[in-house]
Parts: sequence; structure tokens; C-alpha cells
Amino acid sequence: MATTDRQATTLALAHALSAAERGLAVLPLSRTKLPALRSPHHDDPDPQPCHGECGRPGHGVYDASTDPARIRELFAAAPRASGYGIACGLPPHHLIGIDLDTKAGTDSSAALRELALRHLFTIPETVVVITPSGGRHLWLSGPPDVVVPNSAGRLAPGIDIRGAGGYLVGPGSRTEHGVYGTAPGTAHLAPAACPPALLRLLLPPPHAHRPTPAAAGDHGQGLVQFVLAAHEGQRNTRLFWAACRAYEDGIGPALVDPLVEAALNAGLTEREARATIASAARMTGHRP
Repeated sequence: MATTDRQATTLALAHALSAAERGLAVLPLSRTKLPALRSPHHDDPDPQPCHGECGRPGHGVYDASTDPARIRELFAAAPRASGYGIACGLPPHHLIGIDLDTKAGTDSSAALRELALRHLFTIPETVVVITPSGGRHLWLSGPPDVVVPNSAGRLAPGIDIRGAGGYLVGPGSRTEHGVYGTAPGTAHLAPAACPPALLRLLLPPPHAHRPTPAAAGDHGQGLVQFVLAAHEGQRNTRLFWAACRAYEDGIGPALVDPLVEAALNAGLTEREARATIASAARMTGHRP
């Protein structure tokens, strides 16, 4: 069994390195399709939000890298990895994954064709990955200044979207249910540009603008702008810092909604944003 595990890991590493050569950031996965490295904060009594800022591996998709040396380190730390994930939303491809599932009672391919007819777009020739269950992953490329969120069934039943903060199981990965592979004739392709009409469907409706409460003043507006200016890898850190300053200055409760709004615009989910703000409240001795 140990020899089989080593062979699976060696093969997964080879596929991952090949994907990285194409500019795709990768991370090791287990046979369950989950990240193969355990969180370094697993045993912390009160873990703070961390997307790898601590410098240790084990942060899921935030471990993803295109650096061969880093990828080898990750796989060396995950000796039972049998596959790899490809992080979505990162340059140069800003990958968007259209996951056409094969759940009972749904025809996701037909649903996508209906959407294409209704909204006047066509799916371009692109990379297609076949899943062990017979589903398909379509790889598309998004604009660099647009954050496509992850969603499950929002577009149509059986269609899941992998966007920023998500990942796709890479071709060549071996899971409990079988092996992922590219559809014939698509392995050599680059992810095609997402049709604008489809891209509009993938984006959430714009949030209603909520002005910063007058009680928060210019300082509160400055904290909100600080979060809005966050780049990938800074968002949680900036939000946590701004929320701590807000609670320390007595404007924390009034600034919760504007900070959440800013975090959503910066690319975090509402759940992540509220969890980070709640941690800041506890850290500064306040009730979230």
C-alpha cells in the first residue's frame, strides 16, 4: 500500500508541475479531493483567520503556487497526496471553472445550453476535464479586474462555479472514485475567454451602497478605504486591523456593515468578513 501511495503522489506531483509550467497555481489534494495538508492552526484554542500569512503550509487553496521548488515542498509534506488542485482567479489565466455535475434528476449540460440560447452566448473551444462520475469541468479565463465568486447551483441546478478562492481538481488526479482526465483534443488548449454575457451571469448583483455612518466620521471612512484598497493576500489582514482600530476607537458597532461591504468589494465572502470582524471584537475586549 505504501508503494502504491508513493507512486500516486509521484504521478500527482508530475502532473502538478506540468500544470504550473502553464501558469496554473497548484496544491496537493487527498483522495477525497480536499487539500492534503492539515491546517497548522488545527489545535489552536482560538484560531484567528489566516490565509497563509503565518508562513506555514496547510491553508488550502492559499498554498497554491507555480514555483516548482515550493510545489515539491508541499508534496513532500503531503506523502499521501494523490492529486492536485488548480487555484482559480489567479493571474495569468484568472481561471473560472464551470462544473457540470451529474447529480440525479439534473441535466447540467442541457441547462447550460438553455442559458446560452437565452442569453445569446456560445461556449468557446477550451480545456474540458472529465470527472470520474462523467461530469465535466470547463476552463474559462476571466478579466483580471473582475472577481468571480464561487457558487453551487445558483446559475442552474447541477452547475457549480469555481472562482476566486476556489479550486478545480486537476487532470491526472486520482480520487476515491477514479481519475480525472482531459477530454480528447482539449489538453493542448489554453483556457478560453469567458463570454461577456456568461460573465455577467456569474457575478453577484451589485450591493446597495451604504454610506459610512456619520458617527464614524473621517476616521471610519479611512478604515473603510483601507479595506477597499486590499489586494489578494492582504484582505483578511487589512480587515482585521481596521476592525481592531474601529473597536478601540469606539466606532466598531457603527462600522461593522460598512467594513463588511468593503470586504465584499475586495473579494471576501460575507461569512469570512463577519468572522474576521468578530475576531477583532473579541481581541479588543468587545462583544461581537
